[in-house]
Amino acid sequence: MTEKADFLLTNAIVLTMDEELNQYDPGAVAISGDSILAAGPKDEINQSFQSEEVIDCEGKVVMPGLINAHTHVPMTLLRGLADDLRLDVWLMGYMMPVEREFVSPEFVRLGTQIACVEMIRNGVTSFADMYYYEEEVAKATAEVGLRAVCSQTVLKFPTPDAQSFEESLAAAEDFIKRWKDHSLIIPSVAPHSPYTCTDEILRATAELAAEHEIPLHTHIAETEVEVENSRNDNGMPVIPYVKKNNLFDAKVLAAHCVHIDIGEMHTLHHHGAGVAHCPSSNLKLASGAAPVSKMLELGLNVGIGTDGPASNNDLDMFEEVRLAALLAKGITGDPTTVPAATALSMATRLGAQAMHMDQITGTLEPGKRADLIVVDISPLHNTPRFHRDEVNVYSQLVYAAKSSDISSVMVNGRWLMRDQELTTIDHSDLIRQADEYAHRIDAFLVDREKSVLSKLVAIGGAMEGESFEVQVKVRIQDPDPVLEAINGPGLERLYDRHYHEYDVYFLFADPAQGILRYREDEYIDENGEISNVRYRLTMIGPTREAQFESDVLLSRSRYLAPATHSLRFYREYFVPSKEVIIEKDRLRWRVLFQGTEFYINLDRVEDPALGHFLEVKSRTWSRRDAEHKALVAKDLMEFLSAQSQETLTQDYVEIVTKS
Repeated sequence: MTEKADFLLTNAIVLTMDEELNQYDPGAVAISGDSILAAGPKDEINQSFQSEEVIDCEGKVVMPGLINAHTHVPMTLLRGLADDLRLDVWLMGYMMPVEREFVSPEFVRLGTQIACVEMIRNGVTSFADMYYYEEEVAKATAEVGLRAVCSQTVLKFPTPDAQSFEESLAAAEDFIKRWKDHSLIIPSVAPHSPYTCTDEILRATAELAAEHEIPLHTHIAETEVEVENSRNDNGMPVIPYVKKNNLFDAKVLAAHCVHIDIGEMHTLHHHGAGVAHCPSSNLKLASGAAPVSKMLELGLNVGIGTDGPASNNDLDMFEEVRLAALLAKGITGDPTTVPAATALSMATRLGAQAMHMDQITGTLEPGKRADLIVVDISPLHNTPRFHRDEVNVYSQLVYAAKSSDISSVMVNGRWLMRDQELTTIDHSDLIRQADEYAHRIDAFLVDREKSVLSKLVAIGGAMEGESFEVQVKVRIQDPDPVLEAINGPGLERLYDRHYHEYDVYFLFADPAQGILRYREDEYIDENGEISNVRYRLTMIGPTREAQFESDVLLSRSRYLAPATHSLRFYREYFVPSKEVIIEKDRLRWRVLFQGTEFYINLDRVEDPALGHFLEVKSRTWSRRDAEHKALVAKDLMEFLSAQSQETLTQDYVEIVTKS
């Protein structure tokens, strides 16, 4: 007795991509609804199943659809925007400024639609995305019919869709709750990376992902600088640091993992984390090459991702699979490592396992979703075919086939492309809409090339500082009562410093450019001698103030960079319209007061001779934390018994220029 199927794909080379790499030539696949009923020899399947739609595949390959394990699909609209740059310049000088100006729900939807068309034509049936307004990614993807892990990004910086990370977390939780049971979309949360998140963000996102049993998607150890900074700032490499912050309580999908050692690989494996290897992007940004041969040897689930179209610059998984195989051979000197069958497994079964969705896709097995592609391996560039070794077909697909050889794509039992004709999206107007965005972004960047921030980023080493600064400043006549309070009981002194500071402030004709400060810090030791000198640039953006009684919550864009050139160089490079020079002696204490960390600065401004000032300040990435600190700062100022002549809300440069 035969069983009824909705589709019978017959007379095919069927590659199941299961753990045994079972293949059937000739073979057939039976499909009912959204799932696979069976895959096996053609005669056996034809005798066991009947269908009104029997498709003769004419010797083409039928295999699981490719799985893009890491990307940022809306960034199709930023493809080719800025290439051949260092990662920091590319990211901070171009990507982030453009995203803050242009990324919107409409931008995300259009970019996702373009990406979906490209991926369908390239044989991708599932992908893992990380971006802003991720619900728009989910909606557009589901409408087209692709499968995706859609990850709402959380950063310590303000983002296009949130002014604080608390907003991002709330949006992620709301998104997860509403999409959790969708047939195509797996909602996820994405703490962008350890260096763009705080400990609190890492722990909160891991807790959120674990609570809802969904994946957590992040970038890990992409560059040597990231790892070195983690050692300096956290006292340990990246993976031990995120482990300390409970990240592996969740089902982690870790993109890149370029600079990790054997011990860190064991940690990933022990916690069941998946890795997304992105060879093209890592090479293009000169991040390095991930040690995937060793990862695979240890049993890690390693998938392959394109990364975003702005850093690749395409979504061609056939190209990525080929490069993954070749790169592994090149960096190990072993031509036998990552053979074609393994590379293709990384783009199918292992990719699904890395994304924690292997229970539904990644192989052609009964019960799995009908996510498959039909590939023609008969074109001239893939001729001839040798039959003596059954692994030859994997070599043909990895080393000779092209994405243009994809003839049909099915996801969840639904054809998204038949005979190279798209069936679920009208893409006729997408190019025009994308060109309109490109015209507007070009105009924005032409104007922005004149900006101080662009120039600061271009010379290297710039980092964005905390978004929120709580500051209370008063002018005082006598510093002695303050010193007595600091040295008495009631607060915990963590450390103290003595500096002599020479500040040169660059002002510009356009106030929107902000203020750039060149600082020379002389460290004064206990004998009154200069023990060290530090040079630093700080760019302070336009201030947005929120009043809290006598305290001021300052929210501003701050960028820090080492000053490795002469002051003369910076004058000629930035061309300020005006300079303000301030010299001061500073005593600084880092303290705990009411369980909250603050810096206390006792300044004597010597040039111009403004006298003594007392500052209480703290910085944070969290608006909620800033509001709390603003209230505690008032109590601390009262504790210090400062006899205030004047409460000030300006920086020293503003005091000088206004006077």
